[in-house]
Amino acid sequence: MNRTGTVAIVVAGALALSACGKKAPAQLPPEPGPATSSNGSDNSSMGAMAGSQADFVAKMMGSDTIYFALDKSDVDPEDQQALSKQAQWLMQYPSKRATIEGHADERGTREYNLALGERRANSAKNYLISLGVNPARLSTVSFGKERPIALGSDEQSWAQNRRAVTVTID
Repeated sequence: MNRTGTVAIVVAGALALSACGKKAPAQLPPEPGPATSSNGSDNSSMGAMAGSQADFVAKMMGSDTIYFALDKSDVDPEDQQALSKQAQWLMQYPSKRATIEGHADERGTREYNLALGERRANSAKNYLISLGVNPARLSTVSFGKERPIALGSDEQSWAQNRRAVTVTID
């Protein structure tokens, strides 16, 4: 193929692709307004329905997650404060159930990390029970190293992944 033919093909391809471009709509939708509630429930948690998972996360302000030292599953004083806050919320909504997810960092075997995640979830569960939460409302699951929140292979990332997260069930 000669140079003129090659140029013609490139130009034809560019024209064909430009014809496929999206066109802007004639009128854009209105900007979203503030969230409103028609049911009269407490909207203090940034529009979250009282007793929902979104309400739990908003009121916990990070206390839905506790962190552990390397190869540890014990609840330290900082974790106790977070779990106390969780227990208060759970006591306020006695029909709500929760699952505590245990996690580990990427080091260690899959089996070891699943067992460690289970110990971490059970430690958090047992502390909530000691604060008066009905054990029938709590379940645990271990994800081991399968669901990291931080993807790096450094101490900062590993520290974020050694955790137990409480998730309410609607």
